[in-house]
Amino acid sequence: MTEQLRYDNKVVIITGAGAGLGRQHALMFGARGAKVVVNDLGGDIAGGGKSSAAADAVVEEIKALGGDAVANYDSVEDGAKIVQTALDTFGTVDVLVNNAGILRDASFAKMTDADWDLILRIHLNGTKAVTHAAWPILRDKAYGRIVMTTSAAGIYGNFGQANYSAAKLGIYGLANTLAEEGRAKNIFVNTIAPIAASRLTETAFPEEFLANLKPEAVSPLVGWLAHENCTETKGLFEVGAGYIAKLRWERTRGYSFGADRAFTPDDVARQWNKITDFADAEHPVTVNDTFTAVMQSVHTKTFGGNEFIDLDVAMREELVLESAYDERDLAIYALGVGAARDPMDDDERKFVYELGDFHALPTWGVMPQSNAMLALAKDGGLKLPGMSYGFDRVLHGEQYTEVRGPLPKSAKLKHIFKFKQAYDKDPHAVVVFGVSTVDEHGEEIVYNEMTSFVRGAGGWGGERGPSADINVPPARKPDAIVEEATDANQTLLYRLSGDWNPLHADPAFAKAFGYDKPILHGLCTFGHVGRHVVKAMLGNDPRKFKSIKVRFAEPVFPGETLVTKMWKEAGNRVIVETSVKERDKVVIKNAVVEFYDEIPVRKPKAASEDTDAPATAEPDKVLPQDVFAVIADHVAEHPELAAKVSTAFQFNLNNPESHWVLDLKTGADTVREGIADKADCTIELDADLLHTVVTAPLADVQKLFFGGQMKVGGDVMASNKLTELSVIDPDRYDKAKARRLAGNVT
Repeated sequence: MTEQLRYDNKVVIITGAGAGLGRQHALMFGARGAKVVVNDLGGDIAGGGKSSAAADAVVEEIKALGGDAVANYDSVEDGAKIVQTALDTFGTVDVLVNNAGILRDASFAKMTDADWDLILRIHLNGTKAVTHAAWPILRDKAYGRIVMTTSAAGIYGNFGQANYSAAKLGIYGLANTLAEEGRAKNIFVNTIAPIAASRLTETAFPEEFLANLKPEAVSPLVGWLAHENCTETKGLFEVGAGYIAKLRWERTRGYSFGADRAFTPDDVARQWNKITDFADAEHPVTVNDTFTAVMQSVHTKTFGGNEFIDLDVAMREELVLESAYDERDLAIYALGVGAARDPMDDDERKFVYELGDFHALPTWGVMPQSNAMLALAKDGGLKLPGMSYGFDRVLHGEQYTEVRGPLPKSAKLKHIFKFKQAYDKDPHAVVVFGVSTVDEHGEEIVYNEMTSFVRGAGGWGGERGPSADINVPPARKPDAIVEEATDANQTLLYRLSGDWNPLHADPAFAKAFGYDKPILHGLCTFGHVGRHVVKAMLGNDPRKFKSIKVRFAEPVFPGETLVTKMWKEAGNRVIVETSVKERDKVVIKNAVVEFYDEIPVRKPKAASEDTDAPATAEPDKVLPQDVFAVIADHVAEHPELAAKVSTAFQFNLNNPESHWVLDLKTGADTVREGIADKADCTIELDADLLHTVVTAPLADVQKLFFGGQMKVGGDVMASNKLTELSVIDPDRYDKAKARRLAGNVT
């Protein structure tokens, strides 16, 4: 049988112990060997009257159980007298349970000053008075356990209890600060929010319900929190009817407008969903935790924006989407961009017939990421980071696609969307996103840059961006021309590859945008142009095709004839321009295609390869002992550093775990492995980041902090003083490593 937790020779003060919860706490402690001070004024529920009978009765009950107890009849406002009773009778104090309380319920409109003042005096001031009197005793002996009593009314609010709620939440705030101040002295402070049958609840609940709210179901938690084996501190617990739960603060990730950016109530309203979204909540524990987001906002340069484009969000966030494709998708795409109109054409059958010498058209590289984005938009709108506009404002302005080699016939892909640039063409905007597409092995197979013209989204005062034309055709005849008519149903065929935009299929929708009929997808024209270049310049072999960049100048209508002109240039470059024959309009301009010198060969992947597995650590990398050995030598060589830094640092390292002291304050054991008796600044991080912290510029160290890779406690600003050590020659760390390895050999 497990030995029970006991409190032999521990002196326990319990306020409000004449009845209800306090009485049950007192009986439990008394039965388990504690010396108990039973405090109770003996008044009524509203704080009136006084009697010694309640406290005396509980003392007798404890003695009948074989325990030791003394009664005290003072108000908790006279906390020093209560503590003095403990000193006079038992000589010390070890445990304090602040339990006393009264009620003066009334709606806030009807609450008098007397109702307000009395509740705060008894609950908050009384808790402070008793605790303040006991605090020096606990500090001097470097031991103490304090249990505060708050209420659900204080945590959540309750009609008719504004005074009680304010006082009870104040007690919780007091407990949190005392937990911080007492931690180093082995004084642990916790708070309970009990619900049990007592004088304070007998009018609030039906009798049959109260019968199940026994005080006996609260005292065990108090007993554990008050025991010397319990190291919990700063906790908040709900308890009652056999149920115990710990509560904690929770906040959303929030939204930062930046300290140097003006914003309006309208901006707050637009970001309200992000400000209030708890989907990825965080749980701050210390004041330093709460400052992290604010410090990030202060130190982060803001770039502005408006209701449509938030450049700060766009720059710090990315969107990751997934998709997959197979040979059927490649064949449908090829048909959608005009391939294999003649089924007897052997050169183009390779793009649509998977059982032959099958190849993917290189311009397919734009489709997986586009389709993933379109699928997301169909489910809930266009959700690119920092962008708050719909398709009704967007025109595809430019497209760059680079394939890292011949595209696989099938793949499972991940697409990482990252904002690249935005130009303010007031009243419109141009937005550029880069998209890296990697396969299931983590290898990048395609990189895209999509440039969108966003109507009415400019005007935030940003750069207008370049305006000069690039990739202009030379003043000579083209080296090749491909002329090809599109089919009348080309848009309906192409949209099977994933672009569902009604602008390309619904006549009524197209007319609403000012077109007589649906227009061809820009990327469908893009696909035709890429195929024309493959045909004319690569003999229909797409494997050397590297990249294509185009600017969409005019829409194309299904059935129109595309004329693609090509000019060879040095360095495997081809300048391209495409026009519509029937209207003599340039539809693709400033375009260039590049080729590889040789067909790229992809690195073979083992079927069981696990790209997520961590890399094996180098056996001879610089270890913490090397770092601190160098620091110790450096400090010995430069004794002036102690006076300059004058800080005691505690380093707590993870992966693997170790603890190191860098004491540039007391001068005793300046650098040693272990735990400091008292550190001004505590730094926690992974061991392999230590080298960065003590050698890198301050900006790099701050990145670790703001990225959550380094935690700093105590005097946060003192951590900046570590830059005084960054002047150490980096070669010394390698030399220290070499010495250690040589020592291991011998």
